Amino acid sequence: MKAIEIRHLTKTIGGRHILRDVNLEIESGKIYGFHGRNGSGKTMLFRAICGLIKPTEGEVIVFGKRIGKDVSFPESLGLIIENIGFWNQWTGFQNLKFLASIKNIIDDGEIKNAIKRVGLDPDDIRPYKKYSLGMKQRLGIAQAIMERPQLIVLDEPTNALDEDGVNIVRKILLEEKERGATVLIASHIKEDIDILCDYKYKVDDGKIYDAGSEIRDE
Repeated sequence: MKAIEIRHLTKTIGGRHILRDVNLEIESGKIYGFHGRNGSGKTMLFRAICGLIKPTEGEVIVFGKRIGKDVSFPESLGLIIENIGFWNQWTGFQNLKFLASIKNIIDDGEIKNAIKRVGLDPDDIRPYKKYSLGMKQRLGIAQAIMERPQLIVLDEPTNALDEDGVNIVRKILLEEKERGATVLIASHIKEDIDILCDYKYKVDDGKIYDAGSEIRDE
């Protein structure tokens, strides 16, 4: 089953092509990796998939619905793109509980379980502003997975993590794939792409290049 169809996607800003006629099909239940230098177009591609920008040309279809036409955003989405915005004065649990209240589809136990999965303590009373960079990244991963979304989109998911944190995140993403989620990862760390991804692509100057067929055994 196709999770995402991207057709002739182009994004131009100030006369500069950020994405150039991107065509891509993404299957459900797989992990896809996008590797490229900063400014290559990885983040803009993810923004288009998630409905955070309007394409100059082309369209993005997620689970059969056109983004920006049938729906504004993918209906079942866990997301980290660039800076993660949490409230500094709240604890990690309080932050996630507030975000979960928007859809109200999970309870406190499920929120705490997501926090535990990333190696944090859900009963930690420290406010978010006291978190280290690695703890902040782990909490971001927790919010992306806590509602068991169909689509998980992560820009630099292992950023600021120590070795233990990297291993935890990699394990979680493989578990999410096993659950049936479609996972997209953008990273400048090639090892993340090689270890985790069923399919990988190189992004360069707004174009997407197939880096090979399936690369991991099922």
